[in-house]
Amino acid sequence: MLDDFLVRALLAGIGVALAAAPLGCFVVWRRMAYFGDATAHAAILGVALSLAFGTSVFVGALAVALVMALTVSTLSGRGYAMDTLLGVLAHSALAFGLVAVSFLQGVRLDLMSYLFGDILAVGKGDLAVIWSGVALVIGLMAWRWQGLLTATLNPDLAYASGIDPKREQMVLTLGLALVVAVAIKVVGALLIVALLIIPAASARALARSPESMAFGAAGIGAASAMGGLWASYHYDTPAGPSIVCVAAIIFAFSNLWARIGLTR
Repeated sequence: MLDDFLVRALLAGIGVALAAAPLGCFVVWRRMAYFGDATAHAAILGVALSLAFGTSVFVGALAVALVMALTVSTLSGRGYAMDTLLGVLAHSALAFGLVAVSFLQGVRLDLMSYLFGDILAVGKGDLAVIWSGVALVIGLMAWRWQGLLTATLNPDLAYASGIDPKREQMVLTLGLALVVAVAIKVVGALLIVALLIIPAASARALARSPESMAFGAAGIGAASAMGGLWASYHYDTPAGPSIVCVAAIIFAFSNLWARIGLTR
């Protein structure tokens, strides 16, 4: 079954959607979209470093994405405006990554596949890495769900309950770095944040509880992956952007449906 490239692509897309869904809910609740963008852009530098040193792209992207996320978390609240800090780090990391790629000698690199994804080229080894990362992210979110939720809704209540909001922020940072590392092959560094935010924002319009929003986001993300791959196969469009386009269409319809329901 895994010999069919479309089956591998479908499994990869669904896997990334399932990992991004619960994390995307916290990104939306905490208004961390630009934070995710900076982490995703840093992954290009990780790709360049991993190719230069002959290591796994997953390991390189994960390491640099984690360093970026930790740097932002450390510097925030120390006299730096968050939007300015994220803008500087995000675009600097992307620029350094693109420059570093230009210095690689004897390495054949399809840069577009890392910027916009190449889900149709996912191999069996890639699939194993993706689903291992997915399992880690889902396990991490399930383990820390209540603590993350309490710290997100009310940090003071979290402290009173014996929960350290800073520790939960680090858990979220680790999960975000993992999602970036597993998703870069599927949708690319420039579209990872879209897959995090759009399904969660779509589910938010219809959900009645945090848990229902997370499950709804997972379903919408999986549907977007399947719909995007179907469109890519039938209309010969790029797979990664097609997945995001389908997610955006679902977002528009879900919000329209919610508004119609409110007016009744």
